[in-house]
Amino acid sequence: MPGLDPLNSGSRGPCGRQRGAGVIRGTTWLWALATTAVTPVAAAAQSAAPMVGSQPVSTLDVLQFSIFAGVLGAAFVSAIWLIRQRARIAAENLELRARLAEVSSALGRSEALLNLKDQRTVVWSGGEESPSIVGDLPVGSGAPEERSAFLAFGRWMTPRSASTMDRAVEALRKTGETFDFPVETRSGTLLEAQGRKAAQYTAVRFISLSAAQQERAQLKVEQQDFQAERDSLRGLLDTLDMPFWLRDRAGRLSWANRAFVGAVDGSDIETVRREGMEFLPAAAREEIANRHRDSGDVFRQSVTAVVRGERRVFNVTDFAGASGSAGIASDISEMETIRREYESTVRSHSDTLDQLTTAVAIFDENQKLRFFNQSFQKLWNLDTIFLESAPENALVLDRLRSDGTLAEQPEWRRWKEGLLSAYRSVKPQEHWWHLPDGRTIRVIANPQPKGGVTWVFENLTEKFDLESRYNAAMRVQGETLDNLAEGVAVFGSDGRLKLSNPAFQKLWNLPDLLVTPGAHIADIRTVCETLVRDNPWSSFVASVTGFDDERRNEHGQAELINGTVLSHATIHLPNGQVMITFVDMTDSVNVERALKEKNDALQKADKLKNDFVQHVSYELRSPLTNIIGFTELLGLPETGPLTQRQSEYVEHIGSSSSVLLTVVNDILDLATVDAGIMELEIGEVRVGETVETAASLVAERLREHEIALDIEMEDAALIFHADENRVRQVLFNLLSNAANYAPEGSTIRLSARWQDDAVEFRVHDDGPGMAPDVLETIFKRFEPRVNGGRRRGAGLGLSIVKSFVELHGGSVHIDTGEGRGTTVTCRFPSAPKQARAAAE
Repeated sequence: MPGLDPLNSGSRGPCGRQRGAGVIRGTTWLWALATTAVTPVAAAAQSAAPMVGSQPVSTLDVLQFSIFAGVLGAAFVSAIWLIRQRARIAAENLELRARLAEVSSALGRSEALLNLKDQRTVVWSGGEESPSIVGDLPVGSGAPEERSAFLAFGRWMTPRSASTMDRAVEALRKTGETFDFPVETRSGTLLEAQGRKAAQYTAVRFISLSAAQQERAQLKVEQQDFQAERDSLRGLLDTLDMPFWLRDRAGRLSWANRAFVGAVDGSDIETVRREGMEFLPAAAREEIANRHRDSGDVFRQSVTAVVRGERRVFNVTDFAGASGSAGIASDISEMETIRREYESTVRSHSDTLDQLTTAVAIFDENQKLRFFNQSFQKLWNLDTIFLESAPENALVLDRLRSDGTLAEQPEWRRWKEGLLSAYRSVKPQEHWWHLPDGRTIRVIANPQPKGGVTWVFENLTEKFDLESRYNAAMRVQGETLDNLAEGVAVFGSDGRLKLSNPAFQKLWNLPDLLVTPGAHIADIRTVCETLVRDNPWSSFVASVTGFDDERRNEHGQAELINGTVLSHATIHLPNGQVMITFVDMTDSVNVERALKEKNDALQKADKLKNDFVQHVSYELRSPLTNIIGFTELLGLPETGPLTQRQSEYVEHIGSSSSVLLTVVNDILDLATVDAGIMELEIGEVRVGETVETAASLVAERLREHEIALDIEMEDAALIFHADENRVRQVLFNLLSNAANYAPEGSTIRLSARWQDDAVEFRVHDDGPGMAPDVLETIFKRFEPRVNGGRRRGAGLGLSIVKSFVELHGGSVHIDTGEGRGTTVTCRFPSAPKQARAAAE
């Protein structure tokens, strides 16, 4: 309807479009209501057809009247509703204007706060990378005004603060981790940095601090620096391979580095503190505590400590402060070893030089004598007191001149200065002195790196005499070679004959032309290779002419066609020549063949014997086991009662069977060793446990004869590598042998010690000792000798001891004699060959 159009242009405020649409929808509803109400009225009027006066009222009139009445009512209702709606909208507009005014006022206050001169805020909105910056900081704070320069924290903050700030901002933006800490600018000003994150915004605020806040922030920064320095220092100490520790006033361990934890075999520092694990021995800790308590001085001393089972030497420094103490230990074991080796090397060099026949004198950089050997003193016949007074080199030369030992020089001063110029030279110098007594001395001056000179005086007088003697000896040698039965030929590197004797020509039936000096080895080979079955001359030619890469001596045999057997040797001489010798070995070879055949027969017989012993021993073991088992069953109460005599018989059967089984086992062990098939089970052997086990096996026998056992293991190693069962068997046999010969009421001494990279077991008894004839056969098998012993065995005990010890690569030694008992010493290497090979 046109009359309703003005309603559509009503007031527009917040949500004005929605309110106008609501008015239109309300008017339309009222119009529909009026139309609905008029329709039944018109129908009723039409059916009733009322009369107005004398004129009847038509249906159209009634209808028009009804429509007019409905429209009028709807308009009236709409007007009332619109008035009320506009009143409500006006009230809402007033409320919204008031809220907008409050928001504007709050925004102004916020902008005023943000634009203060004592703070600056950086805000990131949502996922934007470019932030907004509001506010200002004081000019003296060192913070730049430009946006890009301000966000580059490293330009105006100290490196430590800039690094901390970058990490904190990154953590704030990614994970929302807030922060609040002071930062320091390059100008020395402290600012408070705060980081917070809301739903859509991330803000970082920098606040200028007051004087009190500056002081507190400075303390906080210093605390952070101190904490960082402390962490850095602890990190450094934790990476050192030297144990370091901190203790409180009571002397309790408060902190230690990983080297300390590792030295005490701890898992971590908390475990070490909780269990009270200490690195230094108790005596050293007590001495440190006494030193600090008495004088408070720094403790510096070398202390020995056991680390990972090995005794080491440490240089310990411990400082005591007001609140505790700190200490560090430096491992100087290698340094001490090197120092001792250096001192030993110097002494060894001095001893070696002192044994030389060549005279040696060493002068230092001040030209004073520091060392001389006996040959030097004998060569110049100088007083020992004079030489030990460290005279200068020039004084020694003057002394030799005054004694008439040196030849007179036309210009003595210039000659001496030229000789002493060796102290200013870097290369060795050589001089020849011809002494008045006819001796010729070769003098070598060798400058030292530190400025001294080593003088070597070599007496060559005898050398010249030897040269003449050598020439005479060469003539004698030629005559000797010509009369040797051994054929000798010497060839040069060019393959030509230099020297030969008549025996060489005779053995190979060579013509005179091929045995003259200058004959080539190829021509000699052509003749000789037709006389020999296995031709060795190709190897001779290769050795002489140098076709073989290696100059090595060779030996061999060659059989000629006529049955002669020659033993040949190729020997490379120092001057590059090669000497080939030939010896007629025909008779020796024939004898060797006969001996070899006999030896093969003996080896077969020995093998047959070993097989027989081993077979019989195995066959004896099974019935012996049955006898021992049934004997033990007879002794049980469940089997039935036995008489006293039957019990004695059963006991004798059991003991005899055990002795016989021991003998069979010993025979089997020896047969296995002889056959070369025994394999040692190498492992770690604990010396103490092994000795105690072996001692327990003979304890009953010792108690039976009131014999005491004294065990000494103070110098013994903890462990070594060997076959534990075989070592225990060796000790058992040694103790059993000693118990057999020791007098009743005496003492057997068993000692174990570590010496020269070997474990040495020593068993001593006070028995009658062994005669020389018994000692010669003591290790032979099946040769038992009573010699004052209580029992007569099979004679295998010491044989087994010797076999097992030597199988480990050790040795057995017996020291015995009348009136001093018997001492058996067994040495086991720290690691047998099998263990060393496996380790490599």
